[in-house]
Amino acid sequence: MNKILYKVFVLFLCFNSQIQAQRGTRVGYIDMNIILDNIGEYKKASQLLDKNVEKWKKEIELKKIQLKQYQDQLNIEKILLTPELINDRELEIQDYASEIISLQEKRFGTRGDMLIQRSKLIQPVQDQVMSIVKKIAEEKKYDYVFDRSSNLTMLYSVKNYDISDLVIKRINRQQKIQKRKDQIEKLKAKTSSLNN
Repeated sequence: MNKILYKVFVLFLCFNSQIQAQRGTRVGYIDMNIILDNIGEYKKASQLLDKNVEKWKKEIELKKIQLKQYQDQLNIEKILLTPELINDRELEIQDYASEIISLQEKRFGTRGDMLIQRSKLIQPVQDQVMSIVKKIAEEKKYDYVFDRSSNLTMLYSVKNYDISDLVIKRINRQQKIQKRKDQIEKLKAKTSSLNN
């Protein structure tokens, strides 16, 4: 699938470059990992997600330890129990094991809590980066902007086409502007409360 996508992409580039041969194709790239590492909101969101993931892992591990204790206890008491009681205990243990599997799916599955929280916490920051990349691409008249950290292979790139630093500067500028607005709002609220 990737080879087909790559061939289609190369053909598209060749076809498009012939159409735009008079002005020349302008290409830029970013490194999303570097950008996200320089954004405070992303770091906070990532740390919060990591804390939750650790908490969920510990929760599952405790349940696995409890399951092992149930199994060990049954093995010790087997000689004292009737076959019906052994069967009942084994069913209880299987139910408990199923609960653990369900919990793992709930926390880390394809529709699990981890992915839901990731989209809630991290997606807004990525959307902000993408909107700034789009603005820069339109301003600088880039035909293509690639993400160096993605699966698309970039064999060589010249540093002057890297717009990652420009994206970081714009995001930092937006954050400073928002902080100033918040401070002004706080001062307005404070002065209005003093006047009342």
